[in-house]
Amino acid sequence: MNQEQFKELTGLYKVPVYWDRRYTKNLDQLSKPIYTVALESDVEIVLRDGCKIYCDVYHPAEIERAPALIAWSAYGKEMQAMRHGPLPGKSNYFDHSLEAGDMDFYVQRGYTFIIPNPRGIGKSEGEFYGIYNPQEQEDVYDVVEWAGTECKWGDGKVALHGYSYFGIIQPLVAALQPPHLTCIMPLSYTDDYYQHGHYGGVANTYMNMYWELCPSNNPVPWTLHEEGEEQTKERIAQAQEDPDIAINSFFNKIFTTWPPKYHTFYLDYLIHPNEDDFWKARSMKYKYDKLTVPTYFKCGWAPTGRWSAPVFNAMNSKDTKCYKRCGVMEGYNGMELPYRFMDEECLRWYDHWLKGVDTGITEEPPMKLNIIGRGYRYEHEYPLARTDWKKLYLHTFHQLRWEPPVEGKLPPDSFTHRPPHITTEVETLCYRTDRLSQPTEFTGPIELHLFAAIDAPDANIIVKLWQITAGGTRMPVCRTGQLKCSYPLDEEQSQIGRPVHDYSKRVPITPGEIREYVIEVNPIGMVFPAGSSIELEIKAMDNFEHQDGAWEGKMSHLGPIPSCNTVNYKIYRDADYPSYILLPYIPYTPAENWLQPVCDDNIVIGGSGKGATH
Repeated sequence: MNQEQFKELTGLYKVPVYWDRRYTKNLDQLSKPIYTVALESDVEIVLRDGCKIYCDVYHPAEIERAPALIAWSAYGKEMQAMRHGPLPGKSNYFDHSLEAGDMDFYVQRGYTFIIPNPRGIGKSEGEFYGIYNPQEQEDVYDVVEWAGTECKWGDGKVALHGYSYFGIIQPLVAALQPPHLTCIMPLSYTDDYYQHGHYGGVANTYMNMYWELCPSNNPVPWTLHEEGEEQTKERIAQAQEDPDIAINSFFNKIFTTWPPKYHTFYLDYLIHPNEDDFWKARSMKYKYDKLTVPTYFKCGWAPTGRWSAPVFNAMNSKDTKCYKRCGVMEGYNGMELPYRFMDEECLRWYDHWLKGVDTGITEEPPMKLNIIGRGYRYEHEYPLARTDWKKLYLHTFHQLRWEPPVEGKLPPDSFTHRPPHITTEVETLCYRTDRLSQPTEFTGPIELHLFAAIDAPDANIIVKLWQITAGGTRMPVCRTGQLKCSYPLDEEQSQIGRPVHDYSKRVPITPGEIREYVIEVNPIGMVFPAGSSIELEIKAMDNFEHQDGAWEGKMSHLGPIPSCNTVNYKIYRDADYPSYILLPYIPYTPAENWLQPVCDDNIVIGGSGKGATH
């Protein structure tokens, strides 16, 4: 088959790089773009408590009923239809909230596409309690059932659709088991919402963005709604006692506004610094036994944030009672919004479960991975059974070596953290390997075992992994691995490459005591070319993107909230205290694991993150 034949057969203009000729079936039966798009604006939905919310319904004009896709977030429904060409992250107009996807793609192929405004958002009634709250989860349940029983443009079958916010909410709703929900396909996902914003227990300004993304007409902190005024004020007072928080005037504005209508979700975030019921209600890892509908988990390898580890956690969970599969589909070269990269894969998934077309998607092996620098392949388990775990040891003179140190009692390396209210400088320690003599693949989880002495009762450790190309360019591999040192390691729950800490309590460390810290680093799947090197960077805060004269948006760039004190770190790396990073070396891959292109003239360019074919 060539690309012209493919287009005629499927109605698709793009040959997906992630399709395999061995498993794609009945392409002639895939839904074709034969319908025109009709829009019903501000359709009223009455929730179980009488609250009225409003949705936009895009539906095929030529047919009365079609399977329904619901795209849910608090980002606002009207802007999801804005089209000004695909925008990459470097564009000043890039808006990460444009995540509902391409409704025209699906409506033209015979789907009804529903985008609601949640309660308290846009014109919808009620109070907005922040993202993924239990009330929101129940509201999506109600909308699913409305779409399955009352929506005059639906045929009774319903799926959830969308990226990021639109993806994370899906399993939480599926765990409530609405009867008319047929399948879900979260296009990005996290199962541990505490770690999503407090990776390694380190508070992050990542959550700071939601005040500008969610057009709320009536925001109320969930803590105030659930626990009342007295308890909320007590939590605020406790948060203000944290010196790292108290020094920040941006946070002070949130704490000193009453009633708390300013930045309500980030208020909730700051006053719940440890993992508690607030976070557990938003975390799917506590609800896997309730997931029963077919689920396709998708993510990209994540140089920042904690996106890929939760997908593998979901696949490994023995509590789920559903058919499940996953795809780690994109690389590191960004994405474009509106999000279209997965349209063809979504179509196969929805056609299979909502229209009864045997697309072959359930015959594929359960995991499809884009190995950066090599291409797409299938795997059956994670971590891979053929993994050869390699310890890359820290040595003197900032070296990383495969052999352990042979001498003890060596003086440590050191660096000093100085807080951002006295300097913009960030001290780091970097350790680098020699150039690799041959292409080398590492695919799987990573952890750092670091022996350190810190002269404070608590501190942050931030870890980044880099590839140094043969030409000397520094390329990010994993820009996120971090730990607040006072959270104790749970050795019983930890697995190789996947350390677990107890984030419900802090146990102060003894200043000056040499301790081993075990730090999760984001999983990777990539081939390091011959001539490249691996570099490990250790520091106490991220580099603040300071611009002279700029005053807006600093919090969104701060990242991990740093200590307000000067802290000295001593890093040990000798025979007595052998610090190392554990890497998942993949010595070989069976030829049949690699994808075989659908089209004979489909030449895949090295696993491009944007699905480019030539």
